[in-house]
Amino acid sequence: MKKVLIMESNESFSNELAAHFTRAGYEVCGVTGDGGEGLALLEKQQPAVAVVSLLLTTADGFTVMERARKAGCKTDFVVLGNFTDDKIVSRVIALGARYYLVKPVSAAVVEERVAEISEELPPPVREKLERKRAGSLDERISNIFISIGIPPHIKGYHYLREGIKMAVSDPHVINNVTKGLYPVIGEKYGAAASNVERAIRHAIEVAWNRGRIDAVNAIFGARVYIGTEKPTNSEFIALVADKLILENMV
Repeated sequence: MKKVLIMESNESFSNELAAHFTRAGYEVCGVTGDGGEGLALLEKQQPAVAVVSLLLTTADGFTVMERARKAGCKTDFVVLGNFTDDKIVSRVIALGARYYLVKPVSAAVVEERVAEISEELPPPVREKLERKRAGSLDERISNIFISIGIPPHIKGYHYLREGIKMAVSDPHVINNVTKGLYPVIGEKYGAAASNVERAIRHAIEVAWNRGRIDAVNAIFGARVYIGTEKPTNSEFIALVADKLILENMV
């Protein structure tokens, strides 16, 4: 039976998480809102997964992960927080978190992410979860494209969607779109990398030419662009991918 440790300062939510994991067949080896106590439980219980809130007493979530890694802890971390700042998210991932989930988040979603990284997950269940993730991600991307006016009949629509999915899976791919992202998309669709780049550029230009800047800014929750100003391919892909990551789509 898979061991799960819960470190959450909100007593009501921590109890909800514990009950949910127990019903799902996990062994909840500890529940605490104190980071220091959580570190002691990590060492003693050696759980497979720890659900860790960034806001804890005595020692915060960052400190817990830092000390756990220095001690050679092999536990996987699923981190919960109220922050969407890029620096905070990057720091969480750099410390080894498998997922960062922005609150409010349901206990069911937390358990689903834990299940996805569980080595004991039966292959059929793992495949079902992967299909569910892929389907919901495709649907969300399509909804964004429809909102900002990228029509599905143009090639750039499909190339852009594939690029965003790649960036969600591996954010670092955005640092090398010319040699990394475009060729991979081109290989999948039987197109040259240069054609992929031009088609994505065209898709973005179509949206901007339709004058839906307000829709774009509404999606990203800020006034990102003004007037005829357009993002580069990599900027647009990174913006959408970051939004989806922060919306717990992964």
